[in-house]
Amino acid sequence: MNRSPSRTWWKTAVGLLLTAIMLFPVYWMLNVSFTRDQDMRKSPPDLLPLNGTLAGYRTVLDEQLPYLATSLVIGLGTVVLTVALSAPAGYALAKLRPRGGGVLSFLFLVAQMIPGIIMAMGFYAIYLSLGLLQSVPGLIVADSTLAVPFAVLIFTAFMSGIPGELLQAAKTDGAGALRTFWSVVLPMSRNAVVTVSLFAFLWSWSDFVFAGTLVNGGAHEPITLGIYHYIGNNNQEWNAIMATAVVASLPAAVILVLAQRYVAAGVTAGAVKD
Repeated sequence: MNRSPSRTWWKTAVGLLLTAIMLFPVYWMLNVSFTRDQDMRKSPPDLLPLNGTLAGYRTVLDEQLPYLATSLVIGLGTVVLTVALSAPAGYALAKLRPRGGGVLSFLFLVAQMIPGIIMAMGFYAIYLSLGLLQSVPGLIVADSTLAVPFAVLIFTAFMSGIPGELLQAAKTDGAGALRTFWSVVLPMSRNAVVTVSLFAFLWSWSDFVFAGTLVNGGAHEPITLGIYHYIGNNNQEWNAIMATAVVASLPAAVILVLAQRYVAAGVTAGAVKD
């Protein structure tokens, strides 16, 4: 039966209202990024930057590009390391059925519940003895620990749905477990790879706890620390601060829009089985 439009309009209205409330900080960030310094303290404030300026974005290009480049390197490194570790682990749990696999899956769930600040303190003590503090590779390894447990569970759920007949056919053709994983399982797990890569990149791109603990004060700092230092040093130049936040948000937003259909397929994989 079709629902009457009069019974559903209020649900649409409530949805639009809640969406507007959630997106208002994003709109205000954009508004302030174009607002001139002399208009910043007007009362009431302008809802649109009628006399806008690009001064904040010019400041970003002059001062924040090194931070953005470092975040990009850290994000891509985290993606590579996360996929390299979690894809074989997911394949082993899903298809090779190792002894104690159920316990391992439970431990991956528990690992996601550990607060990041506790892990950051542990990494600090380890890196202090190894000389890895204020290093990009050290931060990549630390950020990967946030993504790997989630990634293993995603790969396990997705690879569990791959028909066993395909793996048996590859075995019949003489392929070993490693060749089967590389030539058959991994190409069929494209949606899971994209999902894991996206979440790993977003987590590393937005990380502040590990960055503030492990690389603060180093030669190469990510954009989260760049914004933090910028607020402390230039707390009156809000248009430049908000412009930095806008530029820092763009890569994640663009990647999420481009990869959303793969993410939907990857996250729901394994939820419904025949």
